[in-house]
Amino acid sequence: MVVDTNVLISALVGHGKPRRLVSELLERHEVVASPQMLAELVDVLSREKFAETDERQTKTFLSILARRVSVVTPRRSFKLVLEDPDDDVVVGTAYEGKATHIISGDKHLLSLGKFRGIRMVKVNEMLELLRQARH
Repeated sequence: MVVDTNVLISALVGHGKPRRLVSELLERHEVVASPQMLAELVDVLSREKFAETDERQTKTFLSILARRVSVVTPRRSFKLVLEDPDDDVVVGTAYEGKATHIISGDKHLLSLGKFRGIRMVKVNEMLELLRQARH
């Protein structure tokens, strides 16, 4: 599974479904990321908008990610998301990491629906898929 940066940030700053999902994925499933995605996460979290976020909590979150995420370097560059080419890195990461799903709130990624067997889903959809798999 690949968890897009927007979902990771929501998991860090919120207490709802994104946090519950990310916790479950990190504890029970393989989560894949790329150096580019992790760099984007650190960059976004360093912005003024997140200055109020507890620094210790952020460091702990990044430390957990560093320990539990499998890091892959995309070797293929797909040109799928013309509106936001940075999203192509997420798809390349999923492809390289043999992920089955990309969890995102990004409308450009979600509009792809599926690419080479990789499903693009929202947080709620992934929570439901996990719930069904447990039963």
